[in-house]
Amino acid sequence: MATRGVSKVDVSGSRQGLEHLLQKVDVQLDGDRPWDPQVHDDRLYDRVLSEGSLALGEAYMDGWWDCRRLDQLFYRVLRARLDQQIGWSWWMLWSIVKAFLLNRQSASRAYEVGEEHYDRGNDLFRHMLDDRMIYSCGYWRRANALDAAQEAKLDLICRKLTLEPGTRVLDIGCGWGGFAEYAASKYGVEVVGVTISEEQVSAARDRCADLPVQIRLQDYRDVEGTFDRIVSIGMFEHVGHKNHRMYMETVRERLATDGLSMLHTIGSDASHAVTDPWIDKYIFPNGLLPSAQQITQAAEGLFVIEDWHNFGPDYDRTLMAWARNFEESWEVLSDRYSDRFFRMWRYYLYQCAGAFRARRNQLWQVVLAPQGVDGRYESVR
Repeated sequence: MATRGVSKVDVSGSRQGLEHLLQKVDVQLDGDRPWDPQVHDDRLYDRVLSEGSLALGEAYMDGWWDCRRLDQLFYRVLRARLDQQIGWSWWMLWSIVKAFLLNRQSASRAYEVGEEHYDRGNDLFRHMLDDRMIYSCGYWRRANALDAAQEAKLDLICRKLTLEPGTRVLDIGCGWGGFAEYAASKYGVEVVGVTISEEQVSAARDRCADLPVQIRLQDYRDVEGTFDRIVSIGMFEHVGHKNHRMYMETVRERLATDGLSMLHTIGSDASHAVTDPWIDKYIFPNGLLPSAQQITQAAEGLFVIEDWHNFGPDYDRTLMAWARNFEESWEVLSDRYSDRFFRMWRYYLYQCAGAFRARRNQLWQVVLAPQGVDGRYESVR
C-alpha cells in the first residue's frame, strides 16, 4: 500500500525482487529484527533496483525507510556482496567516465574535499571524535575507550617511525593537529603539518601553539624541503589512482635517503577507478580507496616496503564509537545542522562500520624506506 500521500502503483514485482535479494542474507522488509528495514514509501523498490546505492542512501535521507541497526544491515549486505547484484546507475556510469577522462584529485581540485567535508564545522567533529580530534582508525588492541585507542594508534605510529628528539617530521593531511601535538610533546620532534581544510588549520594552530609545530594550509605537492620522517594518516584516500605514483614520488623527493615514511590508509579489497556514488556525492567528493596492488605499483622502484600491518576490524569499533558520540550530541548539534544532515551522517557512519565488519574495507599501516633499513627493520605492534 502506498504511503505519505503517494498514489497507488503496482510495486509488487519490484518489492519481490528486493525481497528475493535480501532473503539471501536473512534480511526481511518490514521485519521485527534490528537489521530489518522498515519501508515508509513504496517508491523505494523501483528507485533502489534502478539506481543502486546512490538511491538507497538518498531514500534514507528522504525518510523513505528506516532501520534500527544500519551497521548490522550493511554488514549482511556487504559480506554477501549483494551490492554487486544490482545494476549500475547513471551516476556510477558517469563517475567511471569522469574517472578516466579527468584527474578528479588534481591540484586544482585538492581543496574541494576540505571545503565540503572537513570544513562542515569543528563543533561537529569535536563532539564526535576523541579529545585530540583524531579522524582515523583507533588501535584497540589493549584499549577499551576511544581516547585510549587513539592515543595507542598515535604512539604505534611514533614507534614505527622510530621518532626521537630533533627528528624533523612532515605530517601530510595533519587534520586538527592531534598527531603533531602528540609527537612533538611526547617524542620531542619538530613537525610541519599540511592540510587543505581552513577549519583544521585554525584548530591545529591553537592546539600546537606552544610546540615546535608549523601548520600550513597547503597541498602536499607544494611542500619543499627535506624531512627525516613523513607520515600520512587517513589522507591517501583522497589522492586518487591517477596520482598514486605522484604521491610516492613526492614523498621520495621530500624524504631523507635514510628516512622512513608511514602510510596509514583505508584499503579496498579490489582495484577501482571510482568509489561508491553515495559516498562520493555526499561525504568524500573525489575520494578513492586504494588497493594493495595500487599501493605497491605506486611504490615500486621508489621504496622498500618494510612493514605492512592490517587492523581493519578496529575501524568498525572506531566508527561505532563515533556514531554513539554523534547521536548523543545531537541535541547540542541540532541547532546548526538539519534533520536531513542527521540522517545522512548517521547513514555514513553505520554504512562504513558495516563495510569494515564485512571485511570489504581494510586499514593498513605501511612503512616505507627509500633504500631499505640498514640491517633490519623491527616491526612494531
